[in-house]
Amino acid sequence: MAENVTRIPVKIQEKTANVPSTTQVWAPFFSLRREMDRLFDDFGRGFWQLPNRRSIFDVEPIWGADVTWDVTPAVDVAESEKAYELKAELPGMDEKNIEVKVANGTLIIKGEKQEEKEEKKKDYYMRERNFGSFERRFEMPEGVDADKIEASFKNGVLTLTLPKKLEAQKPAKKIEVKAA
Repeated sequence: MAENVTRIPVKIQEKTANVPSTTQVWAPFFSLRREMDRLFDDFGRGFWQLPNRRSIFDVEPIWGADVTWDVTPAVDVAESEKAYELKAELPGMDEKNIEVKVANGTLIIKGEKQEEKEEKKKDYYMRERNFGSFERRFEMPEGVDADKIEASFKNGVLTLTLPKKLEAQKPAKKIEVKAA
């Protein structure tokens, strides 16, 4: 019985500059503003009012937030003598919407999910759209042969095999401890 496994190409990039997103740049300022608003709200409020009441200004602006899934995909990591194996659960996704690349010693898994439902009945019409993206980054351990990384996708599970170089596959040398 033949299994339907799709191979996903792994892209290797040269070193690039790490540019933070706009949310990362402004996040500390949003947090500071929330704390200052809370401080002034607490100061202006008497002891008879609720201590945990939130300010109407305690909302992050839409332009400051990145659009992502609420949950990042679960990833299992295992090590064997010859390789590391990562398995990421990506239910409902297609392999064409998944990108795997290696840059600056970091393994990057990106994905985008686009889902549309449309239902037409006699007395109603329903249309739903869900869009979202995720990105997971993993620092690769020393001794991984980046040119031989393989990725496959089957039944909503992305499997990455990171083979070790021959030097990294050698068993650890046991050193005898002598009494002084």
